Amino acid sequence: MAAELKGRRVVIVGGTSGFGFEVARMARDAGAQVVITGRDAQRRDAALAALGAVDKAAGEVTVSALALDIADEAALTDFFAHIGPFDHLVSMAGGAMGGGFLEAPLETIRQAVEEKFFANLRLARQAAPHVREGGSLVFTAGSGGRPHNASGAIVGNDAIRTLVEGLAVELAPRARVNAVAPTWTRTPLWRAMPASDVDAIEQRFNALIPLGRTAKVEEVAAAYLFLMSNGFVTGQTIAVDGGVTLVS
Repeated sequence: MAAELKGRRVVIVGGTSGFGFEVARMARDAGAQVVITGRDAQRRDAALAALGAVDKAAGEVTVSALALDIADEAALTDFFAHIGPFDHLVSMAGGAMGGGFLEAPLETIRQAVEEKFFANLRLARQAAPHVREGGSLVFTAGSGGRPHNASGAIVGNDAIRTLVEGLAVELAPRARVNAVAPTWTRTPLWRAMPASDVDAIEQRFNALIPLGRTAKVEEVAAAYLFLMSNGFVTGQTIAVDGGVTLVS
């Protein structure tokens, strides 16, 4: 179904590393015109160099990278006015946190909900007028945590699911809205942690996940490509979690 992306314009918010970068690579390979965003200039430049900005055979720009901070309402307005209409938008906005409702600091819980839900709500409200007929918005939720050990993140993930269901009705039939919910995956998101700590987390999830391993980044990215390409899926949150939510 990747052929459905040929010639389409795909905007990836947070496309400089991890899932976002892999979605950008796969969409580019499917023939899409890709715009990636990020706040860090060095990471944007590195991602652009790795993806290759020019299709040498066709002699045209296939990938571009722009600065964007979705917490800044004015910056969002300027961004969409600058890029104009697009076919698909993928948002990687949102982070992770640990701790329950009593244990975690209130500000940590509040920040997790802000980064997961309100940032994406702000993005959706700005992006919706610019998505073309037959296009889509794809957000990122999460799987595998529980309220007692990831309180704010769980509230944010559930809010993303609710957001997707509401927007899917509000934007129909012009556009579709869905989300992908990965469980813990080894990506550059954990770059600030010691490698030994990341190894320990991965081993713990290997033991929890029924499939006996964590996902490959490309396995998660493929779900975003599916949701962009399948024109009859809307209002859905697809868990790409190896079945961990069935047993934990």
